[in-house]
Amino acid sequence: APQKMTVQDVPGAFPTVDVPDHAHYTIGVVILIVGITGTLGNFLVFYAFCRSRSLQTPANILIINLAISDFLMSITQSPVFFTNSLYKRWIFGEKG
Repeated sequence: APQKMTVQDVPGAFPTVDVPDHAHYTIGVVILIVGITGTLGNFLVFYAFCRSRSLQTPANILIINLAISDFLMSITQSPVFFTNSLYKRWIFGEKG
C-alpha cells in the first residue's frame, strides 16, 4: 500500500514564524469582536428587510444576499479562528 505523505515529510513546505502569545490573543479578541458585530449587524439587516415592506425591492435583494452570506461567514469562521488563536495552533485535526 502506498504510504501517505504529510507536510512534515517535506522540509520547508510551510515555513513557521514564532509569534508572541500576546499577538495571538490580540488577533483572537479582534476576530471575536468582528464576528459578534458581523453576526448582529447582518441579522438586523435581514430582520429589517423582512419586517418592512418598503425595503423589499429588487435592488435590496442583492443587499440581503450579501448580508446572509456575511452572516453565515461570521457564525462559521469567527468561532474557529478565535478558538485557534486562543490555543495558538490549529486544534481541529487533519479532517478539520
